[in-house]
Amino acid sequence: MDKLDIKLWSLAARGQIVPDRSLLKTPKQIAAIKKSAVLNTAVLDHVEAHIHAGMSTEEIDRLVYDFTTEHGGIPAPLNYQGFPKSVCTSLNNVVCHGIPCEDEILEEGDILNVDVSTILNGYYSDASRMFTIGEISPRAAKLVRVTKECVERGLRAAKPWGHLGDIAYAINTHARRNGYSVVEDIGGHGIGLEFHETPFVSYVTPKGTEMVLVPGMMFTIEPMINEGGPDFFIDEDNGWTVYTEDDGLSAQVEYMVLVTERSVEVLTK
Repeated sequence: MDKLDIKLWSLAARGQIVPDRSLLKTPKQIAAIKKSAVLNTAVLDHVEAHIHAGMSTEEIDRLVYDFTTEHGGIPAPLNYQGFPKSVCTSLNNVVCHGIPCEDEILEEGDILNVDVSTILNGYYSDASRMFTIGEISPRAAKLVRVTKECVERGLRAAKPWGHLGDIAYAINTHARRNGYSVVEDIGGHGIGLEFHETPFVSYVTPKGTEMVLVPGMMFTIEPMINEGGPDFFIDEDNGWTVYTEDDGLSAQVEYMVLVTERSVEVLTK
């Protein structure tokens, strides 16, 4: 056993949840994943430079596909478990997994989450941003602002050898103080060598609980914040799109992070 194995064994013996060594990325893997993350950020920047009222979400899908493939990548969502598009576009009351459509036209006042995931040379990256179309309502503006604050607070709470629950507590506390709810049954995930890896990252668990944050871990911080209740339903026709049960607005911001010896580093956002 090396020192890390001994430390993990000791934590597990005290009842802590620790990652399997296979979840801890090597320096070589980290370097390759970071290249994928750079492209992922560039794709989101490209969308940000072109998004506007009057365009369809299908046009966003084409922007993502063309830019990603022209730079040597593959859009990770495309054909993933049957998902038909290169990006998720979640509009207003859509919690996540919105499918781009030629008939879905962005209008003044809309809020839109664009969730981009990239494969480059076999390595995965993932992040999303909220976009506001023209002048939006005060209630929508507050939801988007608080969602961004939740992610930043979650990031600040993330410390090497802390716990995933520390992130959840910071996010859930801030959301609730502002009158919002956090979606409970959909969360973040490990990433890097696969699109979705262990662990599942909840945003409603108590501080000091869940998996220990061990250097080498990679995962997403991506809470879905609802202005109403946390309940949702999935579109029966396409099997993907998740809507708020009460038709309230929903917002999401996603960072992909790496736990290092001294901090938690944002790879793409």
